Amino acid sequence: MPKTLALPRLILASSSAYRRELLSRLQLPFEVIAPDIDETPAAGESPEATALRLARLKGDAVAQHHPDALIISSDQVATLDGEQIGKPGNHANAMKQLVKMRGRRVIFHTALCLSDHRNPAAPVIQIENIQTFVTFRDLPDAELDAYLRIEQPYDCAGSAKNEGLGIAILERIDSTDPTALTGLPMIALTGMLRNAGMPFFGVT
Repeated sequence: MPKTLALPRLILASSSAYRRELLSRLQLPFEVIAPDIDETPAAGESPEATALRLARLKGDAVAQHHPDALIISSDQVATLDGEQIGKPGNHANAMKQLVKMRGRRVIFHTALCLSDHRNPAAPVIQIENIQTFVTFRDLPDAELDAYLRIEQPYDCAGSAKNEGLGIAILERIDSTDPTALTGLPMIALTGMLRNAGMPFFGVT
């Protein structure tokens, strides 16, 4: 018979309901703690560097108070022609983003970090950036405006929820990790958790 193992304590350092839903698919018990950090990009910082830095900061912020756990943190930055595209915050900004991106290919950098401070003398930080290339359909203003009023994706970088109605304004998604665009790259995450000794399926 396989040996059943105790699971490490697992914390998702995020306030995102989308990341919470994705992590729940692994059927592992986990806690959710929202980190309190400044997410402003640094001057001259590349989009990839911003995503990696913020993912690491989120994990560090939670690990300070919970060093006995594996901390999962992630951050996403969208870019078009090298320019960062953040969360629009309101309808007007979202409309500007979609108009600018229509018919274009946008790169989404999704940085994932797994922080393990269970051995304070030798903490282990696994971190990776996963790129997703998204081509937006060339749609008229009226369709883009109607989409925004229905789904109101104002908390999403790029102003579209691919896991919802936003899929209808996308033409193509290219990625090695299908859930990265939603905010949590599950293929990369399961690899990191295995490296940290997480016994998937409850057995060795």
